[in-house]
Amino acid sequence: MQRTIRLKLTPSPAQAANLAETSRQFTAVFNAVCAVGWTQKITNGVKLHHATYYPLKADYPALVSDLLVQARVKATEAVKSAIALQKAGRKVGMPVSDACPPRYNVHTYRVDWESQTVRMSLIGGRQTIRFNIPDYSAKYAGYPVDSADLIFQHGCWWLHVVVTVPTPEITPTDQVVGVDLGIARPAVTSNNHFLGKRAWKAVEGRLFHLKRALQKKGTKSAKRHLKRVRGKQARFRRNTDHILSKQIVASVEPGAAIVLENLTDIRKRTSVKRKTERSRRVHSWSFAQLKSFVAYKAEERGCTVVAVDPRHTSQACSCCGHAARNNRRSRGRFVCRACGYELHADLNAARNIAAKYHASVARRDAGGLTVNQPIVSIPRCTRRAWARVVSSIAASQDWADWRVSGKGFSITIPDRTRNEWPTVSSERTTHGSVRRGGSLTPLPMRRGAPRRGDTAAPPCVATEPDARA
Repeated sequence: MQRTIRLKLTPSPAQAANLAETSRQFTAVFNAVCAVGWTQKITNGVKLHHATYYPLKADYPALVSDLLVQARVKATEAVKSAIALQKAGRKVGMPVSDACPPRYNVHTYRVDWESQTVRMSLIGGRQTIRFNIPDYSAKYAGYPVDSADLIFQHGCWWLHVVVTVPTPEITPTDQVVGVDLGIARPAVTSNNHFLGKRAWKAVEGRLFHLKRALQKKGTKSAKRHLKRVRGKQARFRRNTDHILSKQIVASVEPGAAIVLENLTDIRKRTSVKRKTERSRRVHSWSFAQLKSFVAYKAEERGCTVVAVDPRHTSQACSCCGHAARNNRRSRGRFVCRACGYELHADLNAARNIAAKYHASVARRDAGGLTVNQPIVSIPRCTRRAWARVVSSIAASQDWADWRVSGKGFSITIPDRTRNEWPTVSSERTTHGSVRRGGSLTPLPMRRGAPRRGDTAAPPCVATEPDARA
C-alpha cells in the first residue's frame, strides 16, 4: 500500500528562486498542452506528446525533459476529465491552472532519509535541499519512494512524497459493520457506536456566518480579517474527517468489513430548497473526503470498505422490513408503523446498511436472481402480533436459527453471533409455528388483530424451552 508524506523544504534564497521558476515553467507547459488538447479534442497522451513536445521544448529549453513529459501527462488527465464531463452534459471550460505542482519521479529526484536531504532537478540543474519530517509522518520515513509533487503554500515549499509501505497480513473476519453518515450525528455504526461530536456542526455554522458578515461589510479591516480566516473552515472539516474516520476504523475488529453509503450525486438525487441552511450543509458535506480517509486507514488494519445503495435505509424498519416515510417521527426517533419497533433513527439506518450488504453477498454467492421477485405485503395486524415474537426471542434467549411462522408469512431469527438480522418471507401456512433446526411445532393462532395497548405475546413464546422442538 502507498502513503503520502509531506516534507517541508528549507531552501536557500537562490534555491527558492529556482524552485519558483521551475514551478512557473511547468505550469506554462501544462496550460499550453491543455490548450492544444482542448481545441483539437485530443485525449490520447501519445498524440498530445507528438503534437506538443518539440515546440514546447524549444520554448522552454531550461526545463528538464522529464518534467516537460510529466506536465503533458497531467494535462492529458485534465483534458480527458473535462471532455468526459462535457459529454455527460456538464458545463465545463478549458482546463487552466495558475500554479500546477511539478511532478517528480525516480529520474528527477532522490531522497536521502538519513541526512534528510532531497536532490531535485531544477532550472539551474540538480540541487540538494534539506527538509524536515513531521512527527505524524515519521513512521513512514525510510520506505521506498515513488512519485512526488512540489507545492508552494503560504510562503513555504512542500514536497509530497509517495512511499510504498508493506501491506499487513490480517485474516479477514465475518464481522460486518454498517455506518450511517449524517450532519447532526456525524456517524453511527450498526454495533451501537455514536461517533463524532454534535458541536462540529455549530462550529462550522459560526465560521460560515463570520465569513458572510465580513464579505457583506467589505471594509479594509474586514478584508484583512477574511485573509486571516481563509481556509479555516476547510482545515477544520479535514481535521474532523480525520478524527471521525479514525474512530470508525477503531470501532471494528481487524479484518472486518465496513459498509458505507454510496452518496455519489446525492445533491442531484435529493430535492433541497435553495438558499436554505439545509442546502448549504448538503452542498458543503465532505462525504467523499471522509470515505477516502476511511478507506486508507482501514487498509492498515486489513479491513474492507464497501458502499451500498442508501435508498430507503432511513425509512425501513430493521426488525420487520416495513418501509414508510412516516416511520421516522423526528430526526432521531424511529417508530415502525407496522410492528411498533422503536430505535434511534440513525442506528436503525446503520443496521439496514449492514443488512443490505448481507443481502448483496448472499445474492452474489447464489449466482443472482433469475427473475424479478414479487413484492409481498403482510397484513398489518399479523405483523404487529408476530413482531412481539421476534422481539421476545431475540431479546431474552440465545437460541440459534429460530423461525417464527404466521398465516401468510414467516420470520427467521438467525444466531446472534453471526451479526445478522431477522428476515421476513412469504409462506402459505394455516397455523402459527416455531421451528428450530429441522423440526417444526405447530401452534394455535390468536384470531383478530391485537388490541391497542395489548402487550401479551402470542402463545408460542409463553411455552417452556423443553416444549419446543
